[in-house]
Amino acid sequence: MTVYFIGAGPGDPELLTLKAARLIGRCPVCLYAGSLVTSEVVALAPEGSHVRDTAPMTLDETHAEIVAAHERGEDVARVHSGDPSLYGAIAEQIRRLQAAGIGFEIVPGVPAYAAAAAALGQELTVPEVAQSIVLTRMAMKSTSMPEGETLENFARTGTTLAIHLGIRALREIERVLVPYYGSECPVVVAYRVGWPDQTFLRGTLGDIREKVRAAKITRTALILVGPVLGEIGEITESALYDSAKPHVLRPKATAR
Repeated sequence: MTVYFIGAGPGDPELLTLKAARLIGRCPVCLYAGSLVTSEVVALAPEGSHVRDTAPMTLDETHAEIVAAHERGEDVARVHSGDPSLYGAIAEQIRRLQAAGIGFEIVPGVPAYAAAAAALGQELTVPEVAQSIVLTRMAMKSTSMPEGETLENFARTGTTLAIHLGIRALREIERVLVPYYGSECPVVVAYRVGWPDQTFLRGTLGDIREKVRAAKITRTALILVGPVLGEIGEITESALYDSAKPHVLRPKATAR
């Protein structure tokens, strides 16, 4: 049997990859994080399959379910939100599978920051404005951050930040980032991206905290920070399609 770590995307079941939908639809066991994966996604599981919400379970309990499926020779769809390589807590699961001699495969999914950018209708890497994205999180009650991976260190780059698990730490985020980005730097709080009640709050580092408080958002939100989120005006166009700049697939320049 095989355990498939499946990225279900941020919420919208239509953002599932074809491979993800096919595997969920044929695996006799489906384990999913019910607080983050929509019911429409696990509804794809075959009739009569063993479907269990792992949100209230421990790692030991989840692994026991997989071991039991292994003994029965049944494939497992281990469904995670977003992309399992980002804050999916799959490394600890994989270690246990390897120790038990159980095979696994990772199926990527749409990460929340990409779905948020799509819903906002914008590119996050605009030439000469922003060419990098830092995906990070706040420690809060989660495990501590590695030494050097501090918000202040990332802020020194001035690039676009996608901050997970930070909605309860907006005061600290503002304190750290304002000296580098300024209080007028654009911020977007993306709440429950891909779900029917998704909400986007636009503001600045100076006022977003009050807007979030007024909207009573306390969890399941991604914080995007950076100049690329604001009004950009005239931009430098990418050299990729510039007729005057040939490349290997378009070797001949065209006069303007």
